[in-house]
Amino acid sequence: MLMLDPTAPEGRGDQILAGLREMIEASGTLIGEHDWGIRKMSFEIRHRPEAHYELFQFEGDNELLERVDHTLKITDGVLRFRIIRLKPGSGPPPTPRPPEPRSRDREPRGSERVAARAAADAG
Repeated sequence: MLMLDPTAPEGRGDQILAGLREMIEASGTLIGEHDWGIRKMSFEIRHRPEAHYELFQFEGDNELLERVDHTLKITDGVLRFRIIRLKPGSGPPPTPRPPEPRSRDREPRGSERVAARAAADAG
């Protein structure tokens, strides 16, 4: 699972995914690739509230896993990643729920306190 920076320069995410895809296919087998889209994270990473989630399922030896791990650690544009070894015969990942629509009308949390404080200071 990769979490890519959605504010990276245009095309950077595609470069990262293409490079990872090539690395896996060169010495392993790519079983599945799932684009989960841009989603809000539970907490900010590098001052970013959202990330582009991409899930890769592949088979390969330990050398491939080490190469993927090293490459993702030093690649700009990767916010986080996790490599998980599954048991043989594991099923496909669950389909993610669609992201909840964001309300553009609501102000960010904490704004009520700021407004109340500003009113108290003005009065």
